[in-house]
Amino acid sequence: MPSGLFHLLLLGWACVEAPAAPPRLAAPPPEPPTPVSAAPPAPAALKVTDRLLPFDAERVALTLAYRAEHQGPAYATDHHITPRAIVLHWTAGPSAESAWQTFAPARLAGRPELQGGGALNVSAHYLVDRDGSITRLLPDDVMARHAIGLNHVAIGVENVGGGERWPLTEAQRAANVALVRALKAAHPEITHLLGHHEVAGLRGDPLYLELDPNYTNQKDDPGPEFMAAVRAAVVDLQLTP
Repeated sequence: MPSGLFHLLLLGWACVEAPAAPPRLAAPPPEPPTPVSAAPPAPAALKVTDRLLPFDAERVALTLAYRAEHQGPAYATDHHITPRAIVLHWTAGPSAESAWQTFAPARLAGRPELQGGGALNVSAHYLVDRDGSITRLLPDDVMARHAIGLNHVAIGVENVGGGERWPLTEAQRAANVALVRALKAAHPEITHLLGHHEVAGLRGDPLYLELDPNYTNQKDDPGPEFMAAVRAAVVDLQLTP
């Protein structure tokens, strides 16, 4: 082949357009991390001292009689409950000792506004002193007479003091928050957190049970301010007021 022709052939091959290389795709930007919801704060360390109220045969019998009258025969054979609510109170008294002594007898003394509802004494499951110390008075699954309409499902928490004379303290607020968290963890069935002053407003709710339509009362403890402070600290538990 003449050298000129060979040169032209080479030039022709060079002029043929080679297939274009596929374009390089830029690496996709990294996906933003999926937002993680803030975990609810862990329950504060909770120290509870036991000083249980006497719960002898007389108190059991009075409890069953109260249940028969106010909750019906289905409840009249067992003094135990399944907690579904927590009710916060104040004692309107100066000391934990005076509260314990008031709750200790099986039979109600004084309190004419309650005498018509039965002879069983009032009580609660926990007592929070003014320094925030917590005393357990009854097991969580035993019925206490502390909140008309909710006694069959409610754990009662009494705070020493209350009102203008003995305003509830910051230590008590913190202790109530820690106790509510611990109770909810121990009893997942708990759905409600109420102040004693809010209980009567629950009439008509499926959780409320009181057979005597005339047996009711209006309370002011522990008050909207205290309940708002406690609720703000346990909002992640989604407890119904």
